[in-house]
Amino acid sequence: MTVGSPAEVSAEVREGSYGSRVTAVEPGGAGFIPLDERHGRPLQLFWTWMSPNFEFATIFVGVLAAMVFTKSFGAAVATIVLGTALGSATHGILSARGPRMGVPQMVLSRIGFGYRGNILPAGINSLVAGIGWFAVNSVSGALALATLTKLPDLLCLVIVVLAQVVVAFFGHNLVHAFERYAFPVLAVIFLITSVVTLSKGHYSGATPGVVGGVGGFLISVGATFGYAAGWNPYATDYTRYMKPDTSRVATGLWAGLGVFISCTLLEIVGAASATIVTKGGLNPTAAFTSHLPTWLADLTLLAIALGAISANAINIYSGSMSFLALGINLPSHIRRAIVSGVFGVLGFLLAWSGLSDAGEKYENFLLIISYWIGPWLAVYLTDWLLRRGRQVDGFLYDRKHNPLSGVIAMVAGMGLSIWLFSNQSDYVGLVPSHWPAFGDIAFEAGFVIAALVYAVLFRFQPDRNRSEAAVI
Repeated sequence: MTVGSPAEVSAEVREGSYGSRVTAVEPGGAGFIPLDERHGRPLQLFWTWMSPNFEFATIFVGVLAAMVFTKSFGAAVATIVLGTALGSATHGILSARGPRMGVPQMVLSRIGFGYRGNILPAGINSLVAGIGWFAVNSVSGALALATLTKLPDLLCLVIVVLAQVVVAFFGHNLVHAFERYAFPVLAVIFLITSVVTLSKGHYSGATPGVVGGVGGFLISVGATFGYAAGWNPYATDYTRYMKPDTSRVATGLWAGLGVFISCTLLEIVGAASATIVTKGGLNPTAAFTSHLPTWLADLTLLAIALGAISANAINIYSGSMSFLALGINLPSHIRRAIVSGVFGVLGFLLAWSGLSDAGEKYENFLLIISYWIGPWLAVYLTDWLLRRGRQVDGFLYDRKHNPLSGVIAMVAGMGLSIWLFSNQSDYVGLVPSHWPAFGDIAFEAGFVIAALVYAVLFRFQPDRNRSEAAVI
């Protein structure tokens, strides 16, 4: 080693042969993808991120923006565009790093959090993605299928869960392929539904929002950001198989556009549907389709069920990636597939309990997502900025790389922002409890606090000026 050259660390390489086979079970775990296994192109990210957002969970974000957070359709649209743009931009930035680094997103998180400290964000994401989001989307898919077929809710939940677990079990290539073939079906049905819904909306008066004002605006921005940014911890999971010289601009652009276009369109449609009077007593999916012609309502319900499967194939797959990023060594060469199956069972049980009272639980879930993603994202991006120009891939595999700065900054960001600014049905923070119109800026505050704390603590890290290279 020459003077000034980076330290070298042996990389953890994903074992097994996989290539571009769609029907093969993806081998290995969360290791570096060998160069001879690389394939794919940036354009595929467009439908990979469009399809999972063509679902009722996306629509319901818009419903919440109009019916709960704001008191006008125009304000709801503004928050949808702003929040989604922020979450989509960060998703594109994170996705662009995948081809060169060749590892899942939550493995990349080790650079700022350390090998052991990364247990905090990776552990949270494995629960949120593999179980939390899985349950949310399974409920909407099951309710849509039940409304369409008149079958019992529980039976429909079993059908939906089995379909999405199978796709995730096979892994990366089948997930991409499923999203590709689901895309035209979902796009055509939801575009027709969008046109009809937007044509029937009543935009002249106020929507039935219960918060309104600046506070409602901020809560809605947090919720829409939380939904779009909910994909951020998955970003490089779907770009790490691409060749290292793949265009970063194209990779980030197609990934970001896929999230932005799909979320913005369906959330605006959801907000429009909130201005249409529907019968009481209907489940959320039935209420959304009640104003549609019967044939289109049936197709939309089918698309909602298919969209739930599209979303949860990604949620289970990335949840398993996050779990493996904890550094837990499972002996089987199909450890990722096994973890996907376990998450499917746990997610099913949680979804079963959420078949009732889905609306309020979903509202709280959206806000909680932004509470942890904001501080995690702040640490990740701040570390990336402060280490610019240095080789850092060796930190991904260095078990001795265990700075405390990332964990402290994330905990500080989450703790202070929730304590001071959280505003949801289960807990109201110090500021909104005294000034209700202030809204909920926990995600904005959490991001800023975590970024500032990490930037200060980074100055005292022994490895702040060190480079480490991974040896394959």
